[in-house]
Amino acid sequence: MDEKNQTILTEFIILGFSDLNELQYLLLTIFLLTYICTLGGNIFIILVTIIDTHLHTPMYYFLGNLAFLDIGYTTTIVPQMMVHLLSENKSISYEGCVTQLFIFISFVGSECLLLAAMAYDRYVAICKPLRYSVIMNKVLCKKLATSCWISGFLNAVLHTVLTFRLPFCGNNQINYFFCDIPPLLILSCGDTLVNEVALLSVGVFIGWTPFLCIILSYLYIISTILRIHSKEGRHKAFSTCASHLIIVLLYYGSSIFTYVKPISTYSLEKDRLISVLYSVITPMLNPIIYTLRNKDIKEAVKAMRRKWKP
Repeated sequence: MDEKNQTILTEFIILGFSDLNELQYLLLTIFLLTYICTLGGNIFIILVTIIDTHLHTPMYYFLGNLAFLDIGYTTTIVPQMMVHLLSENKSISYEGCVTQLFIFISFVGSECLLLAAMAYDRYVAICKPLRYSVIMNKVLCKKLATSCWISGFLNAVLHTVLTFRLPFCGNNQINYFFCDIPPLLILSCGDTLVNEVALLSVGVFIGWTPFLCIILSYLYIISTILRIHSKEGRHKAFSTCASHLIIVLLYYGSSIFTYVKPISTYSLEKDRLISVLYSVITPMLNPIIYTLRNKDIKEAVKAMRRKWKP
């Protein structure tokens, strides 16, 4: 019976923000502007870090990867979300739902680990400055970035397979704004125990372990900064880490809250707002936070203007 129902089900209905129909044009405007800012800001970071050779350092190598991930998982959900806000047809094909879940989870998992790699880079830069160029060489940076991408991909394979092995028994209305694990588990009429165990256990590796490593790195970093005698030196050291720490708190705070908890505690109405924070708002804030007070980026832009000025 389960197998039959699974075969018959050819599409899902994304309810999204259907309970806020009177605000659909306002929401559309907000999401459109947010998406444009996300694309523009992150593409800008990628181009600047590629073009300016002075930014060919581990910090900006990881920042370029982060920008690419932000573009990827935002593009996976926001355009379709905007279409559903305007259209009466809010369906997504079964295959489309599988693809959306896989790409989104892959990029989100990769970003969790990449933020930890960026914290390690800042730890080495501040706590071991004399050995920085030796430790954070190109080979290690590529290995760290590659391991983040591969781990995110494997995480997505696991959860996608486990999620879509479940029967849905004809109920295809997802009370969410995209195909994500929690709403699909709630929608399923099958036993989700294996999925919940996988979410919690893999969440320790993808979510909690990198987060705790980041916190530990910053404890060492803060301890080292406080021992710097020069006030200017302390300010410079802290300013290089403040942007990353803000993003970490925003991203991990919302993503861990969404995934690493028992399914019985989910409230899709509340979790929907949290998901908007890390899947829509944070990718837009990343370029702003990383470039607003970044002297290197500002100098790179000035150099590009001088170079291209007729």
